[in-house]
Amino acid sequence: MIRAMIVDDDALVRLGLADLLDGDDEIEVVAQAADGLHAIEQATARHVDVALVDVRMPRMDGITATARLRSLPHPPKVITLTTFDLDEYVYDALAAGADGFLLKDTDPAEILRAVHLVAAGSAMLHPAAARRLIDRYHHTARPGATDAQTRIAALTPREKDVLTLLAEGATNADIARRLGMRESTVKAHVSRILTTLDVTNRVQAALLARDAGLTR
Repeated sequence: MIRAMIVDDDALVRLGLADLLDGDDEIEVVAQAADGLHAIEQATARHVDVALVDVRMPRMDGITATARLRSLPHPPKVITLTTFDLDEYVYDALAAGADGFLLKDTDPAEILRAVHLVAAGSAMLHPAAARRLIDRYHHTARPGATDAQTRIAALTPREKDVLTLLAEGATNADIARRLGMRESTVKAHVSRILTTLDVTNRVQAALLARDAGLTR
C-alpha cells in the first residue's frame, strides 16, 4: 500500500486529489496539509511514501517544503504540483529533491500513474510538458558543465549508458530492455550512480547529465 500525503492550500484541490487517490486500491491518503510547515509536521508524525506538494502556499512554499521533507530521517518521495504560470519554479523544486512534477490539469489517470512510478523509485519525467519545462529553465541554476563532467567521469562506461537513458526519461524496465540486462541489474546501477554523483534521486542525476552534455 502506498501511503500518500496531499499538500495544498486550496481545500477543494485537496478534496479532489484525496477522492482520486483513495479510489485506487493500492493508495491510501494518510495525511493532508494546507502549507509546508504543516506538511513537515505530518510527515514527521507518520510514515508517508509519496507527498504531492503545491508550489505556492502560505507560511512555507512548496520548494522549501520539498527540501525539508527530503531531509527527514525517513523522507517521502515528492511530486511537485504546479501550473503553467508557475513553471519558472519547476527547476528549483527538482533541485530541492522532488522526484517529478505534475501540472494541476494533468489527466487523473496520469496522476495515479505518477504516484505509482515515484513510489517505485522512478521519476515522473515522461510528459512532454515536463521535458519542455526542465529544458527551458535548466540553465537558471545549472551547477556548471565542468563540475558535472568531472563527477560523471567517475562512472563506469556501463553506468554512463544507464545514466544517459535515465536522463532521457526511461524507466528501469525501459533501460533493461534497451541495454539487454535484467531490471534488478539496472536498479543496482542506478543506486551506484546516485551515490557516485552525490545526488539524492534520479531527477537530479538526469539534470546533472544534461549539464555534462550527455543529453539535450
